[in-house]
Amino acid sequence: MLRSAGQTTSGGEHMVRAYVLITATAGKALEVVHALHGRDGIISADAITGEYDVIAHVQAEDVAGIGRLIVEKVQSADGVFKTITCLAVSES
Repeated sequence: MLRSAGQTTSGGEHMVRAYVLITATAGKALEVVHALHGRDGIISADAITGEYDVIAHVQAEDVAGIGRLIVEKVQSADGVFKTITCLAVSES
């Protein structure tokens, strides 16, 4: 069975993790990275080479929480044009 990979909080709750591939508007990749750093639920954000401009590693309590985080904190960041979310999974 595949299950969402994540970390366990100090309270024993399982956190869902995802990677978000971000297309930034021209010349805004580093601004997007800076805007995402430090926001709750965002573990890391880095400018990358290739088809996408930024990759963010995020976590939330459940898949619905990942969706809210993407809409409220990632897509709302200035310079974000498009996102693709990839949930982390592992075999158990």
